[in-house]
Amino acid sequence: MKNVACIDDLRTLARSRVPRAFFDYADSGSYSEQTLRANRTDLEAITLRQRVLVDVSERSLETTVLGKKLAAPMILAPIGLLGMQHGNGEILAARAANAAGIPWTLSTMSVCSIEHVAEATHKPFWFQLYVIRDRGFSKALMDRAIAAKVDTLVLTVDLQVLGQRHRDVRNGLTVPPEFRIKNVIDIATKPAWAWSVLNAKSWSFGNISGHVPGMENVNSLAKWTQDQFDPALNWKDVEWIKDYWPGHLVIKGILDVDDARTAVKIGADAIVVSNHGGRQLDGTSSSIAMLPRVADAIGNDTEILFDGGIRTGADIVRALALGARACLIGRSYVWGLGAGGEAGVAKAIDILKKELSVTMALTGVGNIASIDGRVLEGGAVKEKAAKAAKPKAAPKAKAKA
Repeated sequence: MKNVACIDDLRTLARSRVPRAFFDYADSGSYSEQTLRANRTDLEAITLRQRVLVDVSERSLETTVLGKKLAAPMILAPIGLLGMQHGNGEILAARAANAAGIPWTLSTMSVCSIEHVAEATHKPFWFQLYVIRDRGFSKALMDRAIAAKVDTLVLTVDLQVLGQRHRDVRNGLTVPPEFRIKNVIDIATKPAWAWSVLNAKSWSFGNISGHVPGMENVNSLAKWTQDQFDPALNWKDVEWIKDYWPGHLVIKGILDVDDARTAVKIGADAIVVSNHGGRQLDGTSSSIAMLPRVADAIGNDTEILFDGGIRTGADIVRALALGARACLIGRSYVWGLGAGGEAGVAKAIDILKKELSVTMALTGVGNIASIDGRVLEGGAVKEKAAKAAKPKAAPKAKAKA
């Protein structure tokens, strides 16, 4: 991957190597993809303040999240069907994150199961939970995560019903892919992908298959969501999960100041300001537009993570300046996985880390704690950012289970 210069290069490679249905699954947003586009355009509209003649000869990307030191302010986000970007994709991504010194998050809707990842990596990882109608199954998932020594639970709260992704409908997305002529032709042109998947530990929903009666043969993510996800999910359920889970609880999908305050009141160890990558409510605000408002509202009460459109190291600086402690990386590493397996994920992480370091140097900061509103250019945005992103101590970490 020596000729890969940026995340967009990884996307181009992934598009040529991953079957269309699975590339589009990760790449697309819901409905007209207005919010998907806004996540990028709003980030790019934030201007950085160039500084010169500042000694930045020694720079550190290290930070802490939930009391643990990270090599960089990045967390690999939960991605459904990751094992369909490359065989054993969840395991490969976890290994790349471990090598880079950053956390990785397993999705409930993964291809490799909790147990597969734990057995293959022998290191702690984060687990993302979707709460379904059968609370017993949700409890069993948490028990399995606890047994696998998962210390951080990421509760996603913005997918009670599924926002339609038109590309998935047009592609007839299933796991594994159904034997249709267009699918067979597409896969035949991608032999490396086919070989990796055929030799993988699982070809279906690893955390679900064999665990939910009557759902053994369901291969449609849309049908699973429609039948099993619970529109009645509410804050009382979050309180139950908070009481039951022995480790850190992160609530993902916060895009409203009042919701952020409620999450803090319930005792979330961190929240993720996120619109699900533009894959749910189309037409809502970009994540970066809401980040400073949430940061201003809850201050030091809990740690704030950011998710939505990160493609460059400069984007990470923008999010940190507006109040985030670290950023969840989604599509950027998914494209790396599709482009080159574990090496591709490692490449994506390395690209972002190098760009982050260079951006820090050219904005005159030597460490992550020094990134605040002062690295941004422009009137009201800069003033709001400075208020939202005053240097703050990490909230007291919760004791390990």
